[in-house]
Amino acid sequence: MAFESLDFVYHPSRDVKRDIAYFTVVLGGRLRFAVEGMGARVAFDAKPTFRVVERLAGSASTEFGVPAEVARRDTTLMGAAEGKRLASLLQAAWAVYDRILAGTPAELRKGPRGGGRDRDKMADHVREAEGAYVRKLGLRLTPPGRHDRRALAEFRAAIAESVQRPSNGAALVEKGWPQRYAARRIAWHALDHAWEMQDRSNPSKG
Repeated sequence: MAFESLDFVYHPSRDVKRDIAYFTVVLGGRLRFAVEGMGARVAFDAKPTFRVVERLAGSASTEFGVPAEVARRDTTLMGAAEGKRLASLLQAAWAVYDRILAGTPAELRKGPRGGGRDRDKMADHVREAEGAYVRKLGLRLTPPGRHDRRALAEFRAAIAESVQRPSNGAALVEKGWPQRYAARRIAWHALDHAWEMQDRSNPSKG
């Protein structure tokens, strides 16, 4: 399948500098973000090929980049190995989020219309959203305070354990989310706000 143009390409890489040079210098693209050292011990195909396997209708959320729809693939049988991989990727996303949050100034540059959350309000939003997301996995957990590291680790461990459990692919509770979708949505949300913090950081303010 050929594309005349793309707005965004999300590309896993084993050599970030090399691939940045290829996409920007050779293909003429513009770098939006790059994340190195996510810490996930997950093997990716060194020479991936991309194939469209399913198309999903968008919604109002799509305009904001939200992966709001569950794919058919999300509801198929999931074994132990894939579950472990999902949990590893989710933990890696949290690790990136934590690292960026720790280095983000308290006050962030405002958007074009003068809006946008500052760091602490954004972090509270991510925490509160995850408190809602866990109910989609059948977990009744209260999100801990941001500075309670032990409670936060236990909270995330419970999510990871639920995500990686082998299953038939169905949602774990009525009106809940399949594990693949839950992992993708939770990881996306954390990373989306981590990258927003990076994008709106002003080093001169703390």
